[in-house]
Amino acid sequence: MKVLVTGGAGYIGGVVTHALVEAGHQVVVLDDLSTGFADNIPAGVPFHQLSVHRVAEVLTPDAGFEGVLHFAGKIEVAESVARPDLYWDVNVVGTIAVLNAIRAAGTPRLIFSSTGSMYDSAATIGKLSEDAPVRPVNPYAATKYAVDLMLAGECGAFGLGAASLRYFNASGAVGSLGERHTPESHLIPIVLDVAAGRRPELMLYGDDYPTPDGTCIRDYIHVADLASAHLLALDAIKPGVHEVYNLGNGDGYSNRQVIDAVQEVTGRPVPVKLAPRRPGDAAATVAASDKARRELGWRPARPGLHDIIADAWAFHQSAW
Repeated sequence: MKVLVTGGAGYIGGVVTHALVEAGHQVVVLDDLSTGFADNIPAGVPFHQLSVHRVAEVLTPDAGFEGVLHFAGKIEVAESVARPDLYWDVNVVGTIAVLNAIRAAGTPRLIFSSTGSMYDSAATIGKLSEDAPVRPVNPYAATKYAVDLMLAGECGAFGLGAASLRYFNASGAVGSLGERHTPESHLIPIVLDVAAGRRPELMLYGDDYPTPDGTCIRDYIHVADLASAHLLALDAIKPGVHEVYNLGNGDGYSNRQVIDAVQEVTGRPVPVKLAPRRPGDAAATVAASDKARRELGWRPARPGLHDIIADAWAFHQSAW
């Protein structure tokens, strides 16, 4: 299948691009490199350094694309609060450009990189399924939800087949493909930075949550397992139907468990400084991924926290 990957030079987009190539698909990447890296793109894959707003220059009616995997977007929560205009422009207006190009070209399939952070975990008992209440608490999550709503209408009106994959804390690495965010806001790479001596200590925001050890619980999913779900969804989506799939391990790990696991994997200490809770942090967010398992036949191959951290640590050491 010939596919276009927007944001294919990023962390998750890069891993998925490699997986697509390995599976025999013909892949083209579009990325503006504002947060991605050209060396994440497999050798020989055609690359267009363009804004997602200019996607129609690549996704043309005569290009023959059979699918689009749409990762191009802004992902930092704090930045979205400071610059909501940027997030609405890139994540929503950029996606409108993608949909316009898809419609003009007659491309039948779209996979969208969405997020589990839009759910109202406080209003849900237990794991978060696709029908859990949605209540975005920041512009990042709001823009992702807006696109999910757009896709439902697009599929119903124009026959597009689409799937929104709502991730829960993508983590780990695949060889040279790991997290390189600036600034880094994700827990595992930050804890690894402390273990490596690149940060003096870890700020632990709150230890009085209603959890077994008092720290927040999150669901961490290996980026390679996310990639496998994208390939399965690409084959499974049906014309005129928009599906939503949560992607997580279904197991939650507390911040203290992550710290302990990093110390065990690296053999190095992680000094911790306790800080007050951050506004908006939920006590626990854990995915129910039964639908993806049932309908896509998806099974995480590396669900263990220690495996995820070991792969991230190997990348972390090679990247510096």
